[in-house]
Amino acid sequence: MKQKTKPGTGPLSSLEFGVSFLAPSPHMELLASCPRSRLSPWGGWAPPPSHSRDLRPLPQDDGVCLSMEGGAAAATPTALPYYVAFSQLLGLTFVAMTGAWLGLYRGGIAWESDLQFNAHPLCMVIGLIFLQGNALLVYRVFRNEAKRTTKVLHGLLHIFALVIALVGLVAVFDYHRKKGYADLYSLHSWCGILVFVLYFVQWLVGFSFFLFPGASFSLRSRYRPQHIFFGATIFLLSVGTALLGLKEALLFNLGGKYSAFEPEGVLANVLGLLLACFGGAVLYILTRADWKRPSQAEEQALSMDFKTLTEGDSPGSQ
Repeated sequence: MKQKTKPGTGPLSSLEFGVSFLAPSPHMELLASCPRSRLSPWGGWAPPPSHSRDLRPLPQDDGVCLSMEGGAAAATPTALPYYVAFSQLLGLTFVAMTGAWLGLYRGGIAWESDLQFNAHPLCMVIGLIFLQGNALLVYRVFRNEAKRTTKVLHGLLHIFALVIALVGLVAVFDYHRKKGYADLYSLHSWCGILVFVLYFVQWLVGFSFFLFPGASFSLRSRYRPQHIFFGATIFLLSVGTALLGLKEALLFNLGGKYSAFEPEGVLANVLGLLLACFGGAVLYILTRADWKRPSQAEEQALSMDFKTLTEGDSPGSQ
């Protein structure tokens, strides 16, 4: 005699399975809440169950989204977005104030005239301070995006900064040539050339090690601390060089009137403070160890594969 089974206690028919599969579940809710993550409705690598009752319960939502690799999208530290927003407010303010200073007190900017020199401070502030600072913050802001995408954005921002700084250098040297002025005699000019050369070398070496697929895993690992150190050092040197140039321009143009609290001098002093505060904000964000970009499970697996391919062993063999 064929034994009867109660509904819901025996194997599901194809119709029952289809209905149960389409029914809402916590797994589907988690999948909907994390649209960009590569989630499996069954919680990772587990294959689709043959029975709806075999679904394993997922843990409570703790603010992270499970990835297909078994890792988790790290939650952004609470204070980090506020510090980043504050740094951007400072950056946009000093860029606008630089334009206002050149427009109100220096006649504006024009390449084929005596105003060509004014392109120099504007380009240096935009390139070597604002864009360079934001390039350094890329790994703090984009915490859960693909590492390759973050690397490319980091490199592109540095390229833009380098090109804009080069325009600023051409402007000042061309202006001095037309006017018959001497070049490279002041501390500001010496620091400026040093910063530009170091910045170019830093970008070139960084591209060779981290974007060009030629460096071995161990070589990248050994160079990474130096790359981070010199990146922050060059950024601080850029801020210091800008402050030297600002002081030099005020002394040349105002002379003895600088001590009389001329409006231009006051505006330029505020600009200098904004530059220093931006440099401090970026450096603070970079030095917070708990704000570093977390290593993703997929990145660790790719690193293991890369080391095996380039060195013929596994990361744990050394």
